[in-house]
Amino acid sequence: MLQSSVYAFLKAHKSVFKTRFKRGLVLLSDNYKNAIACSDVAKFLGFETFILPDFRAIFGDDLRSYQEELRAIFTTLKSFYASEGNKILCAPVSTLLHSMPNAQSLQEKLLKVGDSIEFKNFKEDLLHFGYEFVDLVELSGEVSIRGDIIDIFTPNSVEPYRIALFDNEIESIRRFDLQSQLCAKEELESLEISPAFLALNAESYTLLEQSIANLISGNNFLDTSGNSGIMGFGFWCLDEINIGQDLLNAYPFFTLPFTKDFVKEILGFNEYNQQKLQRILESEEVPQTLEYQDFSYNFNTLKDFLEFHKTKSITILARTEAQVRQAGIALSDSAYEIQLGLDIALNILGKESVILSLNTPQKAQKHAKAKILLDELNVGDYVVHCDYGIAIFSGITQANIFGATRDFILLRYLGDDKLLLPVENLDRIDRYIADSGGIPILDRLGKGSFAKLKEKVKEKLFVLANAIIALAAKRELMDGIALDTQKEEILIFQHQSGFDYTQDQIEAVEEIFRDLSNGRVMDRLLSGDVGFGKTEVAMNAMFVAFLSGYQSAMIAPTTLLTYQHFNTLKERFAPFGLRLARLDRYVRAKEKKQILEDLKQGNLDAVVGTHALLNADFKNLALMVVDEEHKFGVKQKEKIKDLSQNIHLLSMSATPIPRTLNMALSQIKGLSELKTPPSERQATRTFVKSYDATLLKEVVMREMRRGGQVFYIHNNIATIVQKKDEILKIIPKLRIAILHSRIPAQDTEDIVLEFAKGGYDMLLCTSIVESGIHLPNANTILVDRSDCFGIADLHQLRGRVGRGNKEGFCYLFVEDFAHITEDAKKRLLALERNSFLGSGGALAYHDLEIRGGGNLLGEAQSGHIKNIGYSLYLRMLEEAIFTLSGNVEQKAAQVDIKLSITAFLNPELIESERLRLEIYRRLSKCEDEKAVFALEAEIEERFGRLDIYTRQFLDLIRIKIIARNCGIANVMNFQQSITFSNLQGGKVNIKADSKDEDDILRAVFAYLKEKK
Repeated sequence: MLQSSVYAFLKAHKSVFKTRFKRGLVLLSDNYKNAIACSDVAKFLGFETFILPDFRAIFGDDLRSYQEELRAIFTTLKSFYASEGNKILCAPVSTLLHSMPNAQSLQEKLLKVGDSIEFKNFKEDLLHFGYEFVDLVELSGEVSIRGDIIDIFTPNSVEPYRIALFDNEIESIRRFDLQSQLCAKEELESLEISPAFLALNAESYTLLEQSIANLISGNNFLDTSGNSGIMGFGFWCLDEINIGQDLLNAYPFFTLPFTKDFVKEILGFNEYNQQKLQRILESEEVPQTLEYQDFSYNFNTLKDFLEFHKTKSITILARTEAQVRQAGIALSDSAYEIQLGLDIALNILGKESVILSLNTPQKAQKHAKAKILLDELNVGDYVVHCDYGIAIFSGITQANIFGATRDFILLRYLGDDKLLLPVENLDRIDRYIADSGGIPILDRLGKGSFAKLKEKVKEKLFVLANAIIALAAKRELMDGIALDTQKEEILIFQHQSGFDYTQDQIEAVEEIFRDLSNGRVMDRLLSGDVGFGKTEVAMNAMFVAFLSGYQSAMIAPTTLLTYQHFNTLKERFAPFGLRLARLDRYVRAKEKKQILEDLKQGNLDAVVGTHALLNADFKNLALMVVDEEHKFGVKQKEKIKDLSQNIHLLSMSATPIPRTLNMALSQIKGLSELKTPPSERQATRTFVKSYDATLLKEVVMREMRRGGQVFYIHNNIATIVQKKDEILKIIPKLRIAILHSRIPAQDTEDIVLEFAKGGYDMLLCTSIVESGIHLPNANTILVDRSDCFGIADLHQLRGRVGRGNKEGFCYLFVEDFAHITEDAKKRLLALERNSFLGSGGALAYHDLEIRGGGNLLGEAQSGHIKNIGYSLYLRMLEEAIFTLSGNVEQKAAQVDIKLSITAFLNPELIESERLRLEIYRRLSKCEDEKAVFALEAEIEERFGRLDIYTRQFLDLIRIKIIARNCGIANVMNFQQSITFSNLQGGKVNIKADSKDEDDILRAVFAYLKEKK
């Protein structure tokens, strides 16, 4: 009765609103969803409405992983304060338990084209506004100042802005794209710079720093210097610097009815703020109404509903005309008042009126944070050169060669041998990655051993590629069962999922349906993270098989996965009469025998099971779905291959497909990827904390109060039982299960299954759980000694929680902040800041990528991967598949440029070595002149006017590309004499007008132009 009660209350007060609620009104709900429902009512009645997000932090928490909520709160409050109309603020209780910033602290700074900027003051203003100074802007709240170019990403904008200066005067303001770094053509006349935190001055900023230092004294936190500390803890000190205010004192407020469960949860959640909470719980409620009631309707019976209430005044709300037509209502029908353009969901039934919305309730907005993925190389990283093997990357160095200064990549080999690699040939090296981890063995220069090793691997790869292609060819020649994918029931099935499919899911379903209906045998791999909706996509295929009168089977490697899949399938298929069974070691012998007989007789339409299914006899099996195929043994894989030769095969994998492998396999296998998280999935909050018994108890009890379970990662088998005793002393009645690699596989499965059923509160385990387990009720994870883990491992562990529609919490415990390494600090800080969904690419792309490749290629290949590195291995596999499938293109020859030209990306223009390296890498991969010109425009736009050395380096890259296309292998000069050598060994000599660098370049380009 929530919306109807708010409707009756606001309707009754509308005429006296200005006098009774002169400054505005606050309506408190128990969650964000109800705040939106409340706002929709107010909006319909003509009030100006504002919604605050659900903010559930505990006083003193590090808020770096809550930045999105804080910014949404600050933006909404700024608009609310500025409004002078009949305004209503709808907010969850948890948000308004805290003091909020006042109007003055939310002011913006206006910049206009033509304004003069005093650099020192401008930088100080941005610092006091909470901006972080970086060399490359990637996230909101960051600013980069490079000479006369200022890049700034203001909190409320979708894209960052680039401000170009002429001396101190603003010459232009334009938006730019994060990925391409290129500006939009449209120039803006002005830009409002909103604070990244709050609009502080020098005095309040200093006072805030002192307040934060007092707040966290005695606690070790990762990084509390400057704006990092202010973003993390500044919100808790607003009252101390006199910019905070209690909105529930400043404005009249009413509460919506709260459930008992919510009151219990919120009382436990905010132990520090009981007084204020008690005042809210005892305050005046919006009275329940008897005059109106909430209702819901079914689209299939909508016409009957409208016909039944035709004597009443009926208002229909919709965003678009199309929605009205889709509902079968004529726009010209005078029986209804149709209001278009309203993005609200409101269904209220009164004695004389009906308000009916064709819209679905809006969901919380998700702001995808684009993150530039640099293929970063750091000094000390292991790299593999495609000709010389494994080395240590030692940074960029300048050297004088042939009388000219150039940049080189310094590579160190065994015995301290050094190789200077020209930066234009950066595409010859990749980061060294191997499945087994560990420290690789460096190669020795000049021995030719790496070339021999490559040849050996190449032979093995041709065998692998040949097998892959042979299997694909065999399947291509076979006639498959053509299934009917056009039936109306399919749409009903999809609609009953209870959520909107992501775009990736829609595309994957379309691709699978194409395969199933074209009369060929399908062989498709569906890749996507756990919880991204692979099972839903697979169920569409199984449903199509059922509708076409065929059987389908889903095979998983563990009993736990079959248990999870069976429950999901049972729930979704039950309304459609599909006969389903489960077959694993928990099924009794008598029952198992009956299931096998039913499959043979055709009395079952679908079955979910472990490898026990591989020996089953089916009446008319059309589709086999295999989950996590890489976890099956060799014999089982062979059996799957034999079984699926003439039936449709859909394999599912929870590991990402590396781009190169994707390109290689897509020649002979269907690939579908799910990269987008479901709309209801929430990001996992990440906190770095000192281990503390009180904190442990608070965190565990908080999760249990909301009916959840906890993972505790303790990566030491020797002391894990001792850790259990320690936890039980702190929380005596906790039901704890222990799990590690020395526990037998069958027992492990039993423990996890019992945990999945709710038999334990906590799973105390090693990092054994970092992949392959989907337990949506476990939404808090605690990691002991987190500084000892790699960033990819921590990111994977964090991914175990927050998989359902509940918010996940990850606590990274550190024993002693003072003694952890700088690298560990950087890793933990990166994880704390990058809590958002999809941050895996930004954090640990290569490490995640290797898991996918190793798993998909199989264990037999791990030795070769270790020897030559994963990237080179994939490159060679791609070449082998292309060669054998007849798709090979003539491999472009390497061009050696030995011109005495001083050419490099000038550090005065591009200060950051990281960015120079990235641009060198991109230039080395350019395949035509157009790409070089595009990068030239980008450099000029991002960093300013090009100097002579940078321009000449771009000229060398163009020469390299044109020469390669002309079949030239070598270009060199001695003074003004220039020699071109072709691939056959022939030589051509020309002379430049002088030995000056610009004359040499002019002569080279003139000759190459003729050759083109």
